[in-house]
Amino acid sequence: MKVFCGTDIIEVKRMEESAENLGPKFLARIFTENEIKYCEQKKMVKYQHYAARFAAKEAIFKAISSFLNDKYQIDWKNIEILNDKKGKPIVNFIGISFKQIESIDLSISHLKEYATANCVILCK
Repeated sequence: MKVFCGTDIIEVKRMEESAENLGPKFLARIFTENEIKYCEQKKMVKYQHYAARFAAKEAIFKAISSFLNDKYQIDWKNIEILNDKKGKPIVNFIGISFKQIESIDLSISHLKEYATANCVILCK
């Protein structure tokens, strides 16, 4: 069994500025409809949630990078970050699969200024 890890941190303000300056096209390029719906429900802290999901996707990219032939094999929207019934973040791969992955553990956190994510993947 092998373990692969990824981590990322982002400034929430950077996400907010990109979304405000580039508009809905920016969000639609990075996030799935389900992710956008979830974050928009958070009203005043929605950019913290967008930033946390962005950091999670980056952490996952880093963890799975050795499985990819090149970095263009996967797109932002091939990874979807949702929450289970208890609120724990979960990962859905869309349009791509990694048969060697047995499990993924994802942790995300955010404050007013920063969002961070850590990913641990167990593989056969």
